[in-house]
Amino acid sequence: MRIFVGLSGGVDSAVAAARLIEARHEVVGVFIKVWHPDWLVCNWEAERLDAMRVAAYLQIPFLTCNAEAAYRDEVAKYFISEYEAGRTPNPDVMCNQHVKFGAFLDFAREHGAKAIATGHYARREDQGGEVALLRGVDPSKDQSYFLWSLSKAQLSQALFPVGDTTKTELRKEAARRGLPVAEKRDSQGICFLGHVDIKDFLSHYITLTPGDVLNEEGSVIGVHDGAVIYTLGQRHGFVLSNATTASTPHYVVGKDVGKNTATVSPRPPITPPTGKLHLIRTVLRTALTSGETLEVQTRYRQQPTKADVLTVGETDITIAPHTALDGTAPGQSCVLYRGEHCLGGGIMA
Repeated sequence: MRIFVGLSGGVDSAVAAARLIEARHEVVGVFIKVWHPDWLVCNWEAERLDAMRVAAYLQIPFLTCNAEAAYRDEVAKYFISEYEAGRTPNPDVMCNQHVKFGAFLDFAREHGAKAIATGHYARREDQGGEVALLRGVDPSKDQSYFLWSLSKAQLSQALFPVGDTTKTELRKEAARRGLPVAEKRDSQGICFLGHVDIKDFLSHYITLTPGDVLNEEGSVIGVHDGAVIYTLGQRHGFVLSNATTASTPHYVVGKDVGKNTATVSPRPPITPPTGKLHLIRTVLRTALTSGETLEVQTRYRQQPTKADVLTVGETDITIAPHTALDGTAPGQSCVLYRGEHCLGGGIMA
């Protein structure tokens, strides 16, 4: 089968390509070039060079997919507008949906590929004629949380060759194969931002005005740099005026972008077990019915908790978690599971 592998310049995608070659597929390595603002220093040339080295070592063709427009319009603009509206976006989810399994998948199909492959730590299985997304076997690296929004059509054309392996074993395999990126460190940071501070990035597109930090009684107890840049649960980036108060960690528990205020508390925000979560823009690869119980995850690497399905609409659902949840900021993803099976998810309203 002719398969295009997204070579990022890292070890995961390199091993993915090597395994597909070993399985006698016709493999083409592809570097996905994404958008970055002119003022931001980006090391994409170095990453592309590493991807080229991998392709050369594996003796496979190498192409570059220009996904700048999709990245700018579907990821960057979304990221900015969500913060501007007072929500907390998840750009990695949108990057997967619109770039890696959108623009890249279209590029691959146009060039005669039957499927694409990435180095994501997740698994795809065919179950009774339906395609299913499963967690990666390495619990510390599982990336199914960021893939929840893939449609059945996207998932049916995607392969995850390293999802059945732990990171430790994968690095050993890369070394055994002699891959030129075997010792390369994992990249960190939020999608297109990399190591750039969110405040610094947003300040180029949104006017940030200092404002008041309030306690839960509404009294002014400090100052912040602009309410739009904070997310619920954040415990830094603002200054409390009272030394005694400042010595105790405080968390953002609310914000009003219209009034430009941020409310903090010494207790982190949680959704109580009696609360409900309303999810919008849902993607469900498996039908749900009201009354059933499943597991939910509102943050990456969070321990999943059980929740009851209350209502199921065409593009929204309402669930009731069994236990208190943190990390339930509007705009973030809530991903639904049955055991290892990722059913889909939605955006918390």
